[in-house]
Amino acid sequence: MSKVIDFFARRTRQASRAPLSEAARIADMIRGFSIEVMPRTAARVESFAEILPRGTRVYVAHIDGTPIEDMVETARRITAEGFEAMPHFPARSIPSKAALADWIARYRDEAGVRSALLLGGGVAQPRGAFHCSMQLMETGLFDAAGFTRLHVAGHPEGNRDIDADGSEANVMAALKWKQAFSERTDATMAIATQFVFEAGPVVAWAGRLREAGVDLPIHVGVAGPAKLQTLIKYALTCGVGPSVQVLQKRAADVTKLMLPFTPDRVLADIAAARAADPALQIEQVHFFPLGGIGKTAEYTTEAGASGRSAAYA
Repeated sequence: MSKVIDFFARRTRQASRAPLSEAARIADMIRGFSIEVMPRTAARVESFAEILPRGTRVYVAHIDGTPIEDMVETARRITAEGFEAMPHFPARSIPSKAALADWIARYRDEAGVRSALLLGGGVAQPRGAFHCSMQLMETGLFDAAGFTRLHVAGHPEGNRDIDADGSEANVMAALKWKQAFSERTDATMAIATQFVFEAGPVVAWAGRLREAGVDLPIHVGVAGPAKLQTLIKYALTCGVGPSVQVLQKRAADVTKLMLPFTPDRVLADIAAARAADPALQIEQVHFFPLGGIGKTAEYTTEAGASGRSAAYA
């Protein structure tokens, strides 16, 4: 009898160590995901509570020229519905330190915001004194206002606006500075990346960060389901690097041209890399809902449900 019990005990231990299916890995990868909206896209959502898990972090993108009143109202609504609003603070779009202090105070007092994504911004010429996110951090205004989470931008495939020669020297120097800042701020920090279409570049980049002494958690950007033509347009506009070739190769196949693109492959490959290297600091996924927030929300629900059934069947 004891041998029978030992046999089943060994089988149970082996089952617990069995590798997860691809669906289960994807489900595990998207657990705790964040998502991005703009005031105009948020206005089309009747209820965030009906499409997103409660407590989801919702970034509010600040496109240059968007009135701060619209930004604050969007953040207020998101918070009121039970989510964590994380507005963008684009340095080059902020006209002055006084304006920055006003934005921070309004987000905190009117919308209950305690989180922010700090980035340089998409305009070529600064509207005021700020030209990079490091200058925003140096003001000390976020700590003074009691912000508890600060995220910064990451570019796994480089950023020619920062490193015109195609290297990553300036980007890496900036991330080292932000790593040092993370050790003296009270806020929790992480890196939110530009969206990628394959795992290789972001996994390799994470390794280079680790070698450089940057161990901030990485929230890797991934595009939600969308038409192939839509994704290619956004990728070229946003300066996505070599991983855009994944889309271009798919577009060359006329049998796939009209099919919607889903992030299954990139998520599965990142999850596999994370399983193979537990020290990899890729912490979670940030979705860019380029095909619409509804489609991305539906995808996360279906992928999560199918993964859970595969993992625990």
